Amino acid sequence: MKVILLEDVKGTGKKGQIIDAADGHARNFLLPRKLAAEATKANMAELESKQRNAEHKLQKDLESAKEFAEKLKEKNLRIPVRVGENGKLYGSISNKEIAEALMSQANMHMDKKKIVLSEPVKAVGHYTATAKLHAQVAAQISFDVVADTK
Repeated sequence: MKVILLEDVKGTGKKGQIIDAADGHARNFLLPRKLAAEATKANMAELESKQRNAEHKLQKDLESAKEFAEKLKEKNLRIPVRVGENGKLYGSISNKEIAEALMSQANMHMDKKKIVLSEPVKAVGHYTATAKLHAQVAAQISFDVVADTK
């Protein structure tokens, strides 16, 4: 019996696959547990429609990530911090401070978990961080750590 898998089923297949399952397996296990649906013309058309919509959404997300990356390249953030002797910071700059500076200075919201620092920032100077916007898109955020004049 041909069925469309609605969920990943270990040992059988992945979600969205059309498989040829044994009649007993399909009727007694897959269909009652709503793990699969019969591969009728209507269900096949619905599956194709869902796949097209998912593909379109992925393409749209990729394009918006590329646009956001272009906007990030143009920005240079200034992060004022308290410093001690020789320009050393009290503590360090983390991805949280970079995300906050991005929001306050550039009015761009980004989750702090998407910002990756290659090394800890513990001194005044110019640095870059990587923003992972999409599986295929990463952008550089450049920022300057400056001494706070308060």
